[in-house]
Amino acid sequence: MKLELSRVVQGCRLGILTGLGKSGQHSLELPGCLLYTRCATVPHLTQDTLHTLSDLPSVTQVSVDSLAEHQEVLEEFKEGVRKFAGLHDTVLFCSLHDSANTSPTGHVTNKTVSVWGSGGRIELTAARFMAIQAAIQPDCYQSMADGETWQANTSRKRVRKAVDRTLAHLDECLVLHQKTQELKHAEIFGVVEGGDIMEERLRSARETAKRPVGGFVLDGFHSAAMDQDVRAQLIRATTAELPQEKPRLVLGIGRPDEVISCAEAGVDLFESVFPFQVTERGCALSFDYTIDPDPETAVLELNGEMPAVKKLKANGDENMTPFEMNLKDKRYQDDFRPLVEGCGCYCCKKHMRAYVHHLLVTNELLGGVLLMLHNMAHYLGFFKALREAIASDRLQDFKNRVLRCREGD
Repeated sequence: MKLELSRVVQGCRLGILTGLGKSGQHSLELPGCLLYTRCATVPHLTQDTLHTLSDLPSVTQVSVDSLAEHQEVLEEFKEGVRKFAGLHDTVLFCSLHDSANTSPTGHVTNKTVSVWGSGGRIELTAARFMAIQAAIQPDCYQSMADGETWQANTSRKRVRKAVDRTLAHLDECLVLHQKTQELKHAEIFGVVEGGDIMEERLRSARETAKRPVGGFVLDGFHSAAMDQDVRAQLIRATTAELPQEKPRLVLGIGRPDEVISCAEAGVDLFESVFPFQVTERGCALSFDYTIDPDPETAVLELNGEMPAVKKLKANGDENMTPFEMNLKDKRYQDDFRPLVEGCGCYCCKKHMRAYVHHLLVTNELLGGVLLMLHNMAHYLGFFKALREAIASDRLQDFKNRVLRCREGD
């Protein structure tokens, strides 16, 4: 695995990650995202339906918490999750937790971490964690970590203990990694912890960077309680301590405004759990990321005739963001436009808002399928536009366009 940077603009690192997978033939453009899955399947979509989307990430994300209870089956199968789940040719990255799930805290010890599957809590020692990785057979995976310091008001003592534990877990995993035949071609990513305490973040980054890891996972920044400016300062200081030639992945960050902020702070990779969360709310991503609008819109904007971006009501869902529209709302029952004008996804080319609204209010499964197709297409288009904006020195124009809908948020 090799990271080739082509330019850095306002802190954003434009480049490509090459030599991925056992064959070394895969690559991933940066900034970019992983393909989010649950139990190795993109929610709502079959493999064939998924591959109607263009520009899919070459790296698929699976998580230990969704696969740990299948350890014995995978060990008996012997050929890893990729073949077990019938995945197309893809690179596998395995994280510890699924960011879409909230797990109970207080179940971490000096020797174990806990994940939560459908059957309840599963306690993992380093030995069992590595045995699960051997059964999954990922190309890259996150080391075991104590990530329970994201809550507000976590004490300095608890944060320091989390950093110490995470480093100890990493050292133990590295030793076992060398002894595991199934992981001989895999890369291990070290986890940087530290909560919101700058001193501990820097210590965690420096110590992790001393280890022979393939990349870094920045954990504990997903809390809504953490101010965006504080998060950006912590990440910028943390990434400054990490080697330039290795990728940085942040967990739990998905909102477009937060993605841009983290990219400017030096983050390369993100999860794509956000489109799934939007889909589960019955919403469609609808924010504009086009730097150059169509001629008609450009003329209206030039003449000052373009109406202000409308703030969409959350309709009781406190998790709804300004980047989406709630298609369960009655206003869409007779709206015969596509979800987003000009979108080239299957849903927008074939169906209208009123039809998707009907599917959602009648709880038809097709509603989730169409929404997931659109939301993934829109989100991947956003990342492609971000890379193009960096390449063309128009990052500020891109930010202005994306963040318009956040005004008053």
